[in-house]
Order: sequence, then structure tokens, then C-alpha cells
Amino acid sequence: MATKKKNLQPDYLFEVSWEVCNKVGGIYTVIATKALYLQSQLGRHHIFIGPDVWMHRAGNPDFLEDPLLYRSWRAQAQSEGLRFRVGRWNIPGKPIAILVDYKHLLPQADDILTGFWKDFGVDSISGNWDYKESAVFGYAAGLVIESFWNYNVESGEKAVAQFHEWQTGAGILQIKRSGIPVATAFTTHATMMGRCLAGNNLPLYDQLGTYNADEMARRFNVVAIHSLEKTSALNADVFTTVSEITARECAQFHGREVDVVTPNGFENSFTPASDEEYQSLHDAARARLQEVASAMSAEPVPSNAIYIGIGGRYE
Repeated sequence: MATKKKNLQPDYLFEVSWEVCNKVGGIYTVIATKALYLQSQLGRHHIFIGPDVWMHRAGNPDFLEDPLLYRSWRAQAQSEGLRFRVGRWNIPGKPIAILVDYKHLLPQADDILTGFWKDFGVDSISGNWDYKESAVFGYAAGLVIESFWNYNVESGEKAVAQFHEWQTGAGILQIKRSGIPVATAFTTHATMMGRCLAGNNLPLYDQLGTYNADEMARRFNVVAIHSLEKTSALNADVFTTVSEITARECAQFHGREVDVVTPNGFENSFTPASDEEYQSLHDAARARLQEVASAMSAEPVPSNAIYIGIGGRYE
């Protein structure tokens, strides 16, 4: 049993997300709150990869650049035309983070997307600018992992690259195309088609088996995103999602059953240690909500107002 467990433990884990050092949604919390545990298991070999959306500015409070980390590899990678910064994510454990400058590759977006059409059948023709940015970032992340593998990983060592959401899916395809022996995992937190159906107030789970995802993607004008998401799911070595209910969507919309359901959770280091700390955080958040609500409504909001937060899907 010990030998089997050892074989399942990778020597390196690359974790790719649009929300690494980039607090824009719930996936930031999902990946940040497991970093401390993973660092205890893998140390410096757990490496986050995200987009350098701050474009080399020093003002990103989440990123602590360290010019000494992987210095020799960085020089090699830069000679290969890759641009990125290396440092640490400013969260508990301060894990290593690589922020990729993908924007210099945007002029090559058409050629990059054409390659994914020829090699994997990804239909990007209707993709808007946000789609192209995400696809090019995923592609660049795949190139960074490939370069890191070739330079830093020793023979016999094992590596896994986990990609969160469709925005990173092109990295899975790039790794597969490169032929490097890095296992890939694709994690979708909610399918694009599920979002579209829920967002348009259509019955999702009651009529799940009646939907043809490719036809619905054309109806909602999300063909490119759906195509990349589905192709990523079909080409990843392991396909995961975060709930049993989303697993049903994946099977229907992507034509592949998920291999593992990984429910989200929180480490204790991210939750208030006492009632007093909780109340302090609660009061600060409420004061901020009152400030924003007053600014948005252009009039003072009473201190005893009731705030209702609405987000996500209707299930």
C-alpha cells in the first residue's frame, strides 16, 4: 500500500488558473485555500501559473516577485521567447507563482488558434477578444510548463499539470501536442452550457438529457468557448469537477464522465479563529458594502439597511 501511495504522489504539480494572483471570482478562493496543504506535501514543487494582468507593475498586492527563484531557467526560457515573472503568491504559505505575459503573443493569435483547429478541431472562428486572450494565455502557460519540464525536471520524476476552467484549456492541448510526459487534469467548476441555460432561465437539471450542447452553443453564440471547454475535457488525462450535480452537466455537455469529484473546502487558516475576529471582519465588510451602495445610488444608505447579495446560478 505504501508503494502504491508513493507512485500516486507527483514530484511536481503545476496549477494553472486565470485567477492566480488575480482576485476576480470564486476560483481564486478555491485554489488559494488549498495552497498551504499542498505546499506541506510538495514544497517548492507546487507551482501556480497565472496571467500577468498587472503587466509588470509593482502594485499587485497578491504577487511578491523574487528575481532569485529559478534564475538560470528564466534566462533559458527568455531566450526561447517566453516572458514571465517568478515570485510568490501573497497568501498563507506563500507558494511559488509564475505570472505569464501572454499579450506579446496576441498578434499571433490567429496562427495559434488555427493550429488548435488543425490538431484538435477546436472551433475558434467566432471567438471574441476575451476568448482569444484566454486561449493565448492557456497556450503560453503550456509553453512555460514545457520549458520548465525540459530544464528543471530530472529523469524519472513525475509531474501533473492541473488546469482550471476553459480559460486555461489550451494549455492541456499544447502539452499533449508537445509530447512531454506531464499528466494533465482539467477541472471545470461549472460548464459554459450550464451557465448559459441557467442565465437564460431555462430548466437545466429537470431537462438535462434533452439538450444538445453543440446546438445550444450556436444558439447562445458561445461556440468557441464550448468547443475549447469540451475539447479540453476530452483530451485531459483526468477530468474533474467540484460537485455531483455539475458532474451530470459534464457527462451530458462534454460526452465524458468525470473521473473525480473534488468538493471545495476551506483550510482553517482562512476562517476566523474566534467569534471576535469574525465580528470584526463582518463589520468591516458591512461598512464597505454601505460605502459602495451609497456611491452607486448617489445618496446615503442607512446604517441599518438590509443587504442581499446575489451571485452565481439558480441551483
